Amino acid sequence: MADQEEDLSSLPLPDRFSHKNWKVRKQAYEDVAKQFAKSPDESDPCFRPFLHDPGLWKSAVSDSNVAAQQEAIISLGEFLKYGGRDGALRTRGLTISPMVEKCLSSTRPAIKQGSLEALLLYIELDVAAPVIEEVLPGLGNKVPKNVAATLNALTQIVHNYGCKIVDPKPILKALPKAFGAADKNVRAEATGLAVELYRWLREAMKPMFWGDLKPTQQTDLEAQFEKVKAEGVPKQARLLRSQQEIAESGGGGGGEEEGEGGEEEVEEPAEIDAFALAEPEDVLKKMPPNFHELLASSKWKDRKEAVDGLHQVLNVPRIKDGDFNEVTRGLAKCMKDANVAVVTQAAQCIDLLAKGLRQAFGKHRATVMQPIMERLKEKKAAVAEALGGALDATFVATSLSDCLEDIFAFLVNKNPQVKEGTMKFLIRCLRTTRDVPAKPEIAQICEAGKKLLSESSPALRDGGAEILGTVMKIIGERAMTPNLEGLDDIRKTKIKEFFETAEVKAKEKPKPVPKPAPAAAPKKVVGGKKPAAGGAKKPAPAAAAPAEAPPAAKPAGSKLGLPKTGGLKAPQKRALGASSGASSPRRSGPIMPPDDDEPLPPTPQPKPAPSRGLTGRSLAKPAAAPVQMPSESPPPSTGLTAIERAELEELRTANDRLTRHIEDLRQERTKFTSEIQELKNQNASLIEDHTRDVLSIKAKETQLVRARSDAEATEQVNDRLRRELERLKKALSRAESLNAANGIASPTHDDAGIYRDSMAAPSARNRMSLASTLSEEKENGDAPYPRNKLSPELRYAGSTGSSGRGSPARGFRNIAQHEDGSDSTLVSARDRPVSSLPQPASNGVESWRRAAEVTSQLKARIEQMKVWKMPYGY
Repeated sequence: MADQEEDLSSLPLPDRFSHKNWKVRKQAYEDVAKQFAKSPDESDPCFRPFLHDPGLWKSAVSDSNVAAQQEAIISLGEFLKYGGRDGALRTRGLTISPMVEKCLSSTRPAIKQGSLEALLLYIELDVAAPVIEEVLPGLGNKVPKNVAATLNALTQIVHNYGCKIVDPKPILKALPKAFGAADKNVRAEATGLAVELYRWLREAMKPMFWGDLKPTQQTDLEAQFEKVKAEGVPKQARLLRSQQEIAESGGGGGGEEEGEGGEEEVEEPAEIDAFALAEPEDVLKKMPPNFHELLASSKWKDRKEAVDGLHQVLNVPRIKDGDFNEVTRGLAKCMKDANVAVVTQAAQCIDLLAKGLRQAFGKHRATVMQPIMERLKEKKAAVAEALGGALDATFVATSLSDCLEDIFAFLVNKNPQVKEGTMKFLIRCLRTTRDVPAKPEIAQICEAGKKLLSESSPALRDGGAEILGTVMKIIGERAMTPNLEGLDDIRKTKIKEFFETAEVKAKEKPKPVPKPAPAAAPKKVVGGKKPAAGGAKKPAPAAAAPAEAPPAAKPAGSKLGLPKTGGLKAPQKRALGASSGASSPRRSGPIMPPDDDEPLPPTPQPKPAPSRGLTGRSLAKPAAAPVQMPSESPPPSTGLTAIERAELEELRTANDRLTRHIEDLRQERTKFTSEIQELKNQNASLIEDHTRDVLSIKAKETQLVRARSDAEATEQVNDRLRRELERLKKALSRAESLNAANGIASPTHDDAGIYRDSMAAPSARNRMSLASTLSEEKENGDAPYPRNKLSPELRYAGSTGSSGRGSPARGFRNIAQHEDGSDSTLVSARDRPVSSLPQPASNGVESWRRAAEVTSQLKARIEQMKVWKMPYGY
């Protein structure tokens, strides 16, 4: 047996991992675990077999023997712990799925705990996304015990690493299915996972799965969420290997970074919202096809229906970016709508669109912000609240710098409601912005706040103080002091009250002063020596150094000293400083003489000096040189330093001047921009007035044309009536003349009056009926008057050769025909108004009889005409 055991232990490692005897496999797992624990680093040879053949771990974690499987899981943990990231990357695709299927739901606690630790190590060594992708298929397992174990593993992963490392979106998508499981253990684990996610995400997680839960499940979860709310902001319990390295390498400075990072981690969970978790939705495809037609309708119900439909489409956590130019222009136009319901709903649509697009909505800010701020004059609370929400969402999608131009333009609006609403919007922006405004922007904001302090309205005065107090909270009291100059103590006290109660997210952090600045000063002093030495002999640097910087001259003197080596080093420094010294003498006149003395340095006078004292190092000569030159060498050195300082001061002054000029230009640009906007608004209003005037003029011209056409038609009718009247008069006179010529007695005065009345009455009645007909047809809007609506005389007025069948003159023409001898037969009264007259006879009695008969027929005809004309309204 001992030989057999020795032979088995000497087998290659792959053979032992796949041996049919579980004891051999178990012993192999234990042996490699010990080797991993004793390995000095990741490059140890014990890791090579598993890096070359990662499939060994796949068969190990899925071992059929429970005891061997337990040792395999422990061995895998040791491998990951000491093997490093390379081993994790090579093996995770082969081991996670078998562990999820067989190890997480094992009856042995050691296997469950070991497999969970292996999953956590896989995440620690790299990232969480691949591990979560391999674990999530376990939720679709047919065995409820495996599903519950998978949910528990996800809960532990989220608990240890948090939602900053673990992406919660795939897990949230799978939660509704887990809540709908029949097994109570699965539902319980799903509840635990939901509560753990709520610790990190809060209310932002609900839109992802809340609508798929039953009301009872929602109630139970709300009760669990209430317990979690009191725990505060969670912290990451386990760090990634990369985070551990950063923490270890940080040292003393890492504490501050960690502290700052801790603050960021405290704020970051609040930033995780439904937008970050949701997938973008293409709402343009879901918009009603007749949206723009309804929005342009003249009926307010149609416009309200359009914005209601758009609100339903936009009510999603995240919107896919697209061409929303037409939509935003339509919503901006709705801000001028006379119906407040349309305005409110349109503002809510802008709010949803800005929240759904976030940064992508920034390009539409200029389209919607000014119309919204103009509508702030509305006094109804519901409308003002909707407009404020739209402005806040627009600000979140952009930045404070983008919105300040419009804010300053409307802070000086004549309408107090607009001014107050703009002021409140600026205060909200200052509270929620995370970026500290630039100094020119802070100056403009403070100037606007000071102007509000002098308003007559108490609300505006308090708003101005709150603006200044909020800015003070952002930049600090010391930086705010110059902006409060000129204010009285009462206003400063009010500003200080708002400063103490203000809550902001952006705070000015003082920048540390760089410490290398003092070290640069000695370099400048040394640089000052070089030009001075370049313009004088070798002994000059020794005298110039004590005059300028005595502390720096001591070490220089100790190094150089009296030996010749020190005298040799000085010319080298002069050669280096000659280039720098040559530039400055060109700028100032007093430095020119040393340039003329340039032949002095190359002269061999210093070199023969040591030759005179070859027996001993002659110290007298070098010592005498400094005594003779101190009065000559310091002036050039001090002059050069003063010139450099003067140049530096000039540059600083020029820089300050340019900075002030730039600030003035920015203020002028802001002022011109506001004036341009005002002129644009005035131009738009003038264009609208001009358009309205042109339309009214065209309407008046149309009415005038119609009136002229009516007048012309009336004149034509009057002319026809006049001609008919003249014709009747001529016929009557002709008849009278015929009677007189034939010797027939003229009709009596009464008969003539009746006949004239009968001749005149139709024209009067025609005028009356025509006037009434014209007025009625004008009211009804009928077409010009047809001929059949006129009097019977006018129907036949256009006929040639006769005046119409109903004209009385026709009878007299018949009489004239009878005189010619054409016909002597009397026409009945029904067919003709009068019978034809007979030829003159010799008997006067017969003539009188005939005249009487003609007169009676004329009277009968007149009566028939009266009766015949009555039905036509004459």
